[in-house]
Amino acid sequence: MAAERNPKSNSERVSAHRKRLREQGLRPVQFWLPDVTAPEFIARARREAQAVAASPGEKDNIDFVESISELLEE
Repeated sequence: MAAERNPKSNSERVSAHRKRLREQGLRPVQFWLPDVTAPEFIARARREAQAVAASPGEKDNIDFVESISELLEE
């Protein structure tokens, strides 16, 4: 008959995992980001995009964003 294992609880597994990561010199960090699916966020993003599109410097703004995008692709 096989010996019965004493399985670790989820919190014990998470604790052990975090301990191993800390031993590797890492530390936990929590980020809070805007909820891009929230109606308020969508409405604000739309308003800001329309404001940029209607601005006198719209072409310069778009050119700037595209130049940055190209740098990030390299």
